[in-house]
Amino acid sequence: MNDFNAVPAVNSSTAKLVYILYLVGLVFGITGIIGVIIAYVNKEDGPEWLQSHYRFQIRTFWMGLVFLIAAAVLTVVLIGWLVWLFWVVWLIIRSVKGLKQLEKQEPVLDEQSWMF
Repeated sequence: MNDFNAVPAVNSSTAKLVYILYLVGLVFGITGIIGVIIAYVNKEDGPEWLQSHYRFQIRTFWMGLVFLIAAAVLTVVLIGWLVWLFWVVWLIIRSVKGLKQLEKQEPVLDEQSWMF
């Protein structure tokens, strides 16, 4: 039986790859840069819910860079290590949250947020 009204499957594997690259970037820093480039290249592709993930990933990269710069500057007074630890936890939570919503084919709920 053919169902002509069926919604075609959306390939979200590229967005999933970006989240994974961000997580791997915690160990190998360069993969985060590769991930944001992929997100920029694909940010106009797919339905709106998928585009929200690419926007979220791009914001995650740039906000994370702000946290890392602040951590580097504040390391002189030792508080930078706490900022760096916060960044690690923040990145993991944002990436896992994004992966969960991606698997459900849902948009990122608050892509403009600086937190989780």
